[in-house]
Amino acid sequence: MLRLSALSPLQALHRPTDAAGQLLALSGPRAPYDGRLGVIEPGALADLLVIDGDPSADLDWLEDTDNLRLMVKNGRVHKDSI
Repeated sequence: MLRLSALSPLQALHRPTDAAGQLLALSGPRAPYDGRLGVIEPGALADLLVIDGDPSADLDWLEDTDNLRLMVKNGRVHKDSI
């Protein structure tokens, strides 16, 4: 079993996000999402968090939602405090 302490902050974020999206893309016609995953461009599905902090330094920003500046889910803005 891989321990999160052995991963950098960006590697720890990659596991449940980008890697999961790549796995879903392999589902072919049973994939739950239409459109491209893992890109920010017109027509792509967007789940996006913009934070006040450096996610490559540590993951402490996850503990305080005040650090969350923008949240986009399925291409719709749910929080915008930029």
